[in-house]
Amino acid sequence: VQVVESGGGLVQPGGSLRLSCAASGLTFSSYHVTWYRQVPGKEREPVAAVPADGGRVDYSNSMKGRVTISRDNTKATVYLQMNNLKPEDTAVYFCNFWSLGVADYWGQGTQVTVSS
Repeated sequence: VQVVESGGGLVQPGGSLRLSCAASGLTFSSYHVTWYRQVPGKEREPVAAVPADGGRVDYSNSMKGRVTISRDNTKATVYLQMNNLKPEDTAVYFCNFWSLGVADYWGQGTQVTVSS
C-alpha cells in the first residue's frame, strides 16, 4: 500500500492551495479518509474527513468554511482545497486511510507554509 500526499508549498496569507492524496495497493472505495495536520511539538489534529461513499463530510472548527474535502474514486485520490490560508495553518498535512477492523495507512505528509 502506498499513500502519497502532494500539493503543499509556500503561500501568502489569504492564498489557496489544493492538496492531493493518492493511494494505491488498496481498495480505495472501501476506505474512509481523514486529512490531519501537525505542527512540531504538537499532536496531530484532524482537519477534514470524507467517508468511503463520499457522503457526509466533516470539518474541524479550525478550518471550517475555508476548506473543502473531496474524493475521486476513479482516480483513487482525495483532495483538500484550502482557501484564505492563515499563518497558523502552517503545518505538515497528512492523509489517513482507514476502515473498521483493518489496518490504516498514512502518507509521508506534505508541508504547507503560510507566510508573507
